[in-house]
Amino acid sequence: MSTETAQVTTVKKPAEELLSKRRKKLITDPLIDSNPITIQVLGICSALAVTTQMQPTLVMAISVIFVIVMSNLTISLLRNTIPGRVRIIVQLAVVATLVTLVNEVLKAFAYDMYKELSVFVGLIITNCIVMGRLEAFALGNKPYDSVLDGFGSALGYSWIILAVAFFRELLGSGSVFGVAIYEPISNLFGEDFSLATNGLMVSPVGAFIILGLIIWVQRTKTGYVEH
Repeated sequence: MSTETAQVTTVKKPAEELLSKRRKKLITDPLIDSNPITIQVLGICSALAVTTQMQPTLVMAISVIFVIVMSNLTISLLRNTIPGRVRIIVQLAVVATLVTLVNEVLKAFAYDMYKELSVFVGLIITNCIVMGRLEAFALGNKPYDSVLDGFGSALGYSWIILAVAFFRELLGSGSVFGVAIYEPISNLFGEDFSLATNGLMVSPVGAFIILGLIIWVQRTKTGYVEH
């Protein structure tokens, strides 16, 4: 009597592409459809406080991108070793370490910018976008996906605050990145012509107005309705 041995062939699934459709959505969705500021209404404080000029806003955006991406990576790497009871403490410790690093780098290499941003860099520790991505994604996903998710959320935050800063500096100070825009335009039309700046734009009220208009345009275009 012959014994037949069944051979089980294991079919290995092909590895997911580095920028597959699913992974691309991790980056693109936070830009518009699930933007952390305009849709989730997170990180509003810095969007109002540091957006009077483009230069400090850009530094803030780069700082937030670094902190979110690196904290997502770190927590994802440690996700299987972090006890559930202390996960918030661990997350805060990681974020605080990264924010302190950013703070010290600014103090060492860009002291004027460090003084201008003042306490707002430190407040990245309590930014709901950072903690939200750690809780909602990094704790349950692999490092590479967590990096993409953090990068997408940070980009979504960054382009909003940069857009707000652009209009506030242009309309409030007549310049962009400190380069005068209104003055040369006024000179083209003679001495009697002058473009007036709007002092309201350099106040938090101006930030509310610009941010509100961005939210209105975005939600009109996407059809998003708050439930």
